[in-house]
Amino acid sequence: MADELFTLAAATTGAPASAPFGRVLTAMITPLHDDGGLDLDGTAALAEHLIETGCDGLVVSGTTGESPTTTDAEKDAILRAVLDVAKGRATVVAGVGTYDTHHTVELARAAEKAGAHGLLVVTPFYSRPPQEGLIRHFTSVADATDLPVMLYDIPGRSGVPITTDTLVKLADHERIVAVKDAKGDVFASSEVMARTQLAYYSGDDALNLALLAHGAVGVVSVVSHVAAREYSQMTRAIDSGDLPRALRLHRQLIPAVRAIMTRTQGAIMAKAAVQELGIIASRALRSPLIPATDEQVAQMRADLAEAGIL
Repeated sequence: MADELFTLAAATTGAPASAPFGRVLTAMITPLHDDGGLDLDGTAALAEHLIETGCDGLVVSGTTGESPTTTDAEKDAILRAVLDVAKGRATVVAGVGTYDTHHTVELARAAEKAGAHGLLVVTPFYSRPPQEGLIRHFTSVADATDLPVMLYDIPGRSGVPITTDTLVKLADHERIVAVKDAKGDVFASSEVMARTQLAYYSGDDALNLALLAHGAVGVVSVVSHVAAREYSQMTRAIDSGDLPRALRLHRQLIPAVRAIMTRTQGAIMAKAAVQELGIIASRALRSPLIPATDEQVAQMRADLAEAGIL
């Protein structure tokens, strides 16, 4: 299945074989109605918008998708709605990670049954397992399906980093093929890239250029809700060796990153930004997250205008 996904990425998106899930992936928000129910029409509209503006991969039910507050049945419905839109135009990766290995395996099998192209598996959070526990957890999930796996290393949320040695060991698994890197340690990421064939994706929009310059194959981005074209241009600039152009794009997008990722939780502002673009009707979130205030939206609008987006 992993080899088939490599072929899909190369054939449908122009991505090199070393970018198994594409180049510009959006960690999608989950559109909701004002009453908190799923807005599956909005989900489909957002997926279409992202593909049209340059995304060749979509990640559903990650943290930005409010996965802690959606049910397993809702995760399945979201995934199927996005798959119906993508239809070979983009890879669709299902976020299945939890702090319970058994539950994560169940979600992985359900995602495979629904037709997901790959799995995003975050480090088990809160319980702070040792590295051997991480190895057993990730291996159990990778063994549970035929889908390729992207590990999500984000110690700021999970409480535990995936160490370099652990990543090197996990890279031996045939279905563990990629890392979404939000560790904030570019040197450690560079070492793993040098010692393994793992495909690295920047999971921190502030470091997209830095990680791409160090060998990352793409991004899993929140800011790409509004800047997919620019990030697609950045990856192409890096591919062609045009670092000055990549740097110009990075600097252009600094206000957008500031707007969405620095003032409050990223899902809050990404959802507000998508509403501002007219793609979804509501910026509602599920508690304990709260919608952006009008003041926050006004500041975001100014920032996005500075970035040339609004």
